[in-house]
Amino acid sequence: MIVARVYRNVDLTAYGSGRTGATNVLRTLGSGAAAIAFAGDFAKGLLAVLVVQYVVAAGSPRLPWLELIATIGAVLGHSYSMFIGFKGGRGVVTGFGATIIAAPVPMLIALVVGAVCIATTRYVSLGSVVGSGVAGLMLCGQAILTGEPAWAVWGVLVGGFIVVAHRDNIERLLAGTERKLGQRVL
Repeated sequence: MIVARVYRNVDLTAYGSGRTGATNVLRTLGSGAAAIAFAGDFAKGLLAVLVVQYVVAAGSPRLPWLELIATIGAVLGHSYSMFIGFKGGRGVVTGFGATIIAAPVPMLIALVVGAVCIATTRYVSLGSVVGSGVAGLMLCGQAILTGEPAWAVWGVLVGGFIVVAHRDNIERLLAGTERKLGQRVL
C-alpha cells in the first residue's frame, strides 16, 4: 500500500485483486514497485522471527512456539492491516520471510516447487498455493523428525491460512478465468 501511494499515488485496494501483496503491485504498477513491495513483505516476516531469536530468546535455546506466534502475527498483520481497514495481502511472501529463518530447508524446497509451478503455468496463485501446501507438509515432516510439534502446527496454520486466503483464486483457476503472470491491470 505504501509503495503504491509513494510510487504513483494509487490506492492499491481499488485495482486488480484489491490486495496489497507483491503480485497485485506487479500487475498494477510494474516490476520495480513489485520488487520493493516483495522486499518489504519479506522483511516483515523475517524481522518478526529474528526479533524472537535474537532479542526475546537471546542466548536461549530455540523457541519455535514463540517464533510461530511472531509469524502468525506478521502474516495476520499483513493480511488484515488495521491501517487500511483490515485489508491486505494473502501472506505468502511475509510467511515465507518468517519461515525461511525458522526452517530454511523445508522452505527452500517449497520455494523451488512453487517457482517451478509458476514458471510452467504462469499462474502466481497456483504456485503460491502449491508452494504453501508443500511448505505445510514439509513442516509436518520436520515435526516428525525433530519431535517438536510446533512445526506441524506452523505448517497447518500458516500454510493452511495462505491456501484458504487464495480461495477466490482457486475458484478462478477452476473456471479458467485466473490472470496469468504478466497480465497488467493498469
